[in-house]
Amino acid sequence: MIRREFLVRTLSAAVASLFARDVFAQHSMHDMHGTHDMSGMGDMKDMPGMSQDHAAHSHAASSAGHLASETALPAGAPLASFRKLVNESSEPGVFRATLVAQPVRRQLVPGHSTALWLYGDAAQGSIVGPLIDVREGDTVEIRFVNRLPQPSTIHWHGLPVPPDQDGNPTNPVAPGATHVYRFTLPRGSAGTYWYHPHPHMMTAEQVFRGLAGPIIVRAADDPLAAFPERHLFFSDLKLASDASIAPNDMMDWMNGREGQFVLVNGARRPRLTVAQDERWRLWNGCSARYLRLSLGGERTFTQVGTDGGLLDKPRDGLTELLLAPGERAEMVVRAGAQPSTAVLTAAVHDRRKMTMTEGRSLPADPAKALADVRFEPGPAAAARAVPPTLRPIAPLLSSADTAAGKVPRKSVVFAEAMDMKAMHRPGAMMSTLPPGMKFMVNGATFDPSHIALTSRAGEVEVWSIENRTDMDHPFHLHGTQFQVIEREQTGAKTPEPYLAWRDTVDVRRGETVRIATVQRDAGERMFHCHILEHEDLGMMATLKVV
Repeated sequence: MIRREFLVRTLSAAVASLFARDVFAQHSMHDMHGTHDMSGMGDMKDMPGMSQDHAAHSHAASSAGHLASETALPAGAPLASFRKLVNESSEPGVFRATLVAQPVRRQLVPGHSTALWLYGDAAQGSIVGPLIDVREGDTVEIRFVNRLPQPSTIHWHGLPVPPDQDGNPTNPVAPGATHVYRFTLPRGSAGTYWYHPHPHMMTAEQVFRGLAGPIIVRAADDPLAAFPERHLFFSDLKLASDASIAPNDMMDWMNGREGQFVLVNGARRPRLTVAQDERWRLWNGCSARYLRLSLGGERTFTQVGTDGGLLDKPRDGLTELLLAPGERAEMVVRAGAQPSTAVLTAAVHDRRKMTMTEGRSLPADPAKALADVRFEPGPAAAARAVPPTLRPIAPLLSSADTAAGKVPRKSVVFAEAMDMKAMHRPGAMMSTLPPGMKFMVNGATFDPSHIALTSRAGEVEVWSIENRTDMDHPFHLHGTQFQVIEREQTGAKTPEPYLAWRDTVDVRRGETVRIATVQRDAGERMFHCHILEHEDLGMMATLKVV
């Protein structure tokens, strides 16, 4: 039974609950903290049994006492560089290192310390996990030490690693234990990746407490190697008024957690200076936040890469680029001929976040400033040419292959179900995970003992990912990259306008996205929604490759 059907039967009981009012007030607060705009409370004012005065009172009380102000974190520091994971090996072609996950206290808000969970030696410097900088052909050996109070894993998001080395939730590393991950990076794997935990029902918490870090795999024949690089890792942070990490509320579980702070390399609204044309690598490491990135006005940039590395041809003249949670991109930003300024902004994007009222969505979040950019072209700032062809990408399928109907096909359906009575039962939020809330793949929540789909190694397939829920979901497939073929909405099919390797793709409400993909290694792989709360609540399944 879908959420809307159940909601109609239980709405009156749900809205009578003070708990429900408080939860919705909290959500409105952390979306619009520091304002007096009540537009996000419109659904509450229309609910039976709730007055506008009571809704306003709940909103004000929540704003005053629950979350830190949006200005609590200092802003304006120079963009921080990543810490780097040190290669302990002296052997050519071998990257050997130790990566520790551990509790760390840092002063993010002046006068207060925050208990985080971080990777590596993070007593100072960026709170983003250390950069793993490797090359195609390298053998990678990373000793993971888990000093957390929970089991954990490391998932090498997007990397083509063997199934038993991919940090799947079926291979947890216990608190106090050590595990060594080993894999070799094949030719053609150059790109922008990241790593994060993947223990079932604990992934969201471990990431929002700080566990995530960047990976760059470099090619020997990189056509953009002459461009200076800029690294921007975006993450969310939700702090209580005492600077502690705030727990998830019901709306965080329903829509995915979005903090009041969007950090860039671990800091709020840093500043950066561009003196010559640069290559920017971008990571969306947020749990649920979509980033429609813009430099404002008509300022353009060139997209040169996606999750799986460089495009075949650059996409020039862009003014916006949407990154769903988990996605990465590369772009070339021009210094220009004259000094100027810009604000890197997450522009308005409506992903149809759910409310407690049948048939309605929350209003789209307002635009959010991410970083201040000053362009100061120097005497050596002559424009560098981006090659018209960046690398050859052959389509996995020709149009003839698809038309012949001989290609194996897989169907993935995202769905949801909400038991409002269970969600609003007294004490419901005292549970580790909220009761009554289901996010499903092909009609079922994740069961580690169940194989949802089976594929043959080396066989190209077409997957159809259909979104039957009330909101957008980013689809992520482990172990391989894929090519988006087309998107279908209300019967209209739109071919994907460019050829690229991806491992994460947004699927809008009511949309079906078709991809071509192939798995190379036998074993079990995960596929799931990359809104981490939805993944923890069951929107994940297992693919067995034989």
